[in-house]
Amino acid sequence: MDYNISIIPGDGIGPEIIAETVKVLDKVGEKYKHSFNYTELLMGGVSIDATGVPLTDEALQTAKNSDSVLLGAIGGNVGQSNWYSLPPNLRPEAGLLAIRKGLNLFANIRPAILFNELKSACPLREDIIGDGFDFVVMRELTGGLYFGDRWTKEVDGLRTATDTLVYNEVEIARIAKQAFEIARKRRKKVCSVDKANVLDSSRLWRQVTKEIAKDYPDVELTDMLVDNCAMQIVKDPRQFDVILTENMFGDILSDEASMVTGSIGMLASASLGDSKLGLYEPSHGSAPDIAGQNKANPIATILSAAMMLRYSFDLDEEADRVEWAVREVLKKGYRTVDIMSPGNTLVGTDKMGDLIASEI
Repeated sequence: MDYNISIIPGDGIGPEIIAETVKVLDKVGEKYKHSFNYTELLMGGVSIDATGVPLTDEALQTAKNSDSVLLGAIGGNVGQSNWYSLPPNLRPEAGLLAIRKGLNLFANIRPAILFNELKSACPLREDIIGDGFDFVVMRELTGGLYFGDRWTKEVDGLRTATDTLVYNEVEIARIAKQAFEIARKRRKKVCSVDKANVLDSSRLWRQVTKEIAKDYPDVELTDMLVDNCAMQIVKDPRQFDVILTENMFGDILSDEASMVTGSIGMLASASLGDSKLGLYEPSHGSAPDIAGQNKANPIATILSAAMMLRYSFDLDEEADRVEWAVREVLKKGYRTVDIMSPGNTLVGTDKMGDLIASEI
């Protein structure tokens, strides 16, 4: 089979981790007789430097015409880069918001998996993590505070800022359906997280989610307030299977989940919509302080590519093989600097990519 993939290396360590991921995908293609065709697009700071905007209409259209999009990372140091002297709609991160909106990617899936080989990197006590945990945060991606009306102006002599949190029942229903579908492929548990004791938007979220749950009698639904969920992730992460939540809560909780796994450099991410076209990216940022130093951990991006194989291309066996290859390399004791521990072998970005590709 032939698959057309739009590649967005982006900024900072993005080009390095994308290069290693392409190595792995090419090995998958060689082993399973697939052809992956790559088209490189500019987005983020490099796009600003080249075109004046973080994402051109042409780049977005190319992404729309592809089978999937693989992203490295975008952005730079806020205090050091000229990109952040620009208006907000012209900064690197505006490109990410634009491509999510343009591709109608409303569901963000962030797995939080503690690999047995990395238990020593987990900040939680051993009696809490037990034999490890494996849950996903399903985050609504195109609504809520990040996309509502906002303004800053003087009111009664005081500088006043307003951000509007808006959700309608259709936006809630479609992300809830995605969560229940994912849960059916896992342990059949959905925990819907909100702030229904305070927010009207959360009360609607809870109502609609319960309505959708009626179509999935085989999946257990529970509700949890977001502050309690934040505590429970560090108290007992093994209780969770699929955490379903709105945009801002999901942003915060998925970052918390990434750190209890030991390193954000290990966490993949998928952004999906109603079609098979998805955007796949690591959960970490562009890490400009280590860019070009062969220190970046490419595993999160490689695992994101595995999610792409699974969700966009329905290549489950190939996705399993990539995930297996990552585990095998970790079992053999190879580590990048962010997950290094005594007794293991330190390798750079390119060597880690070579090792994983060789296991395919």
